[in-house]
Amino acid sequence: MSEKTENVSSQIFSESARAKINLYLHVTGKRADGYHLLDSLAVFAEACDELLYEPGDEELRLELTGRFGAPLGQDAAGQNNLVMKAAAMVQAAAGGAAKVPGGRLVLRKELPVASGIGGGSADAAAALRLLSRAWKVEPDSEALSLMAEKLGADVPVCLDSRAARMEGIGEKLSDAPALPPSCGILLVNCGVAVSTPEIFRRRDGHFVPRADLPDAWPDAQSLAGFLSLQSNSLQDAACLVCPPVRDVLNVLADIPDNLLVRMSGSGATCFAIFPDDATARQAAYSLSRNRPEWWVWGGGFC
Repeated sequence: MSEKTENVSSQIFSESARAKINLYLHVTGKRADGYHLLDSLAVFAEACDELLYEPGDEELRLELTGRFGAPLGQDAAGQNNLVMKAAAMVQAAAGGAAKVPGGRLVLRKELPVASGIGGGSADAAAALRLLSRAWKVEPDSEALSLMAEKLGADVPVCLDSRAARMEGIGEKLSDAPALPPSCGILLVNCGVAVSTPEIFRRRDGHFVPRADLPDAWPDAQSLAGFLSLQSNSLQDAACLVCPPVRDVLNVLADIPDNLLVRMSGSGATCFAIFPDDATARQAAYSLSRNRPEWWVWGGGFC
């Protein structure tokens, strides 16, 4: 790319940054450098942040809006923001910032911050996809994957935003079994951000074997039955660090028709599996009325 892109200023580009849910998460070991090895089944829900890009002549900047973006303030939108780090990588792939338009990125954050559902990682992945497309950089899949790995352990799986098995420290991805044609999920966050390093420090230290995955689950009940034999190795530690996580799990367990209740990632977001997305949406509606201080979302996998 030899010159800045012309006549694109009238176009606004957008990408969804979908929530990632770890249906199970096993800590299987630890590397010599201190990083933990994981085995996890990650799926994606329709709940999402939204990233917009409007090309312009000014230096690229980021604005934060939405339920969870606006309270952070613009101090959180600087060069250390994962979205801006992703943008810098795409600029470098294009030959430098002078080779592509500047303009305005707007991140509408509707997913809780530091909540175990990959919000920041999904935002960074969305920025890689969005700006590669808007700037017509089109790095090959290997180069894009390397960018994602440099941005964080959860960014590679968020790049495709499709169900996958995560291993290693999160960078080793393989196809997930076929998910049920009908399955609902309810996501709930108590509003308390948790520190992933602190959760790992507080875990009991034992390792869990790699799961033996089937080829498919014909229905939500069979998926929940499989998941009931697995665990989240970080859930107990998260309940110690953030007791409201246990409160959320207990409330979810009391909701009729739930098939399984668990925490996602390092927390604090918890989830319940339901037979279909309509049941999950109804549960979300009822719970949000009873606990308006919580972030609540219900629907299906995407």
